[in-house]
Amino acid sequence: MSSLQLRLCSVVGTALVFITSLWANQEIFTHSEFVRGVNWIYLPAGIRLLSTLLLGADGALGLLFASWLVDFFYFFPNDPVRSFVGGIIATVAPYAVYRLAREVYGLDASLSNLTAGRLMMLTVAYALAGPLLHNIWFYLQGDTEHIVARFFAMFIGDLAGTMIVIYTLKALLHFLPVPRAPNR
Repeated sequence: MSSLQLRLCSVVGTALVFITSLWANQEIFTHSEFVRGVNWIYLPAGIRLLSTLLLGADGALGLLFASWLVDFFYFFPNDPVRSFVGGIIATVAPYAVYRLAREVYGLDASLSNLTAGRLMMLTVAYALAGPLLHNIWFYLQGDTEHIVARFFAMFIGDLAGTMIVIYTLKALLHFLPVPRAPNR
């Protein structure tokens, strides 16, 4: 598989996994919505962070395309500006945390130096960054009603969703066979 094909698969795969996580979140946590698009538990947040950590810019592109698709055609079909900007913000936040981790922690592509503590710090940083950027945008648009409550709900939702995704994957990885060292 060529590098371009691999990158295209990463972008499309990220978009599909993200959209699937949105669907799952709607099905499982249907009654946890604070306002349209803001849930007290938001599994797609975990997919956003993991996609950028694992795939970098390719993961971010997949998130951007998927975010635009669901924002324009599902969440806010009558508000193209909110859909466009919302998709960008939803992508910039996890990608910025990924870039910050590369700078601060020297995070390498294999994630071999991503400790549990660092992952928790990145989870909290992302859970703060997404709601902060979204609420700055809402404020600039004059949408200040319940802004503190909306920020808090988004923060809790992103934090809870990311932790659920991370610890579910950690539990699933436990069932994979441990590679054996070659006999000498």
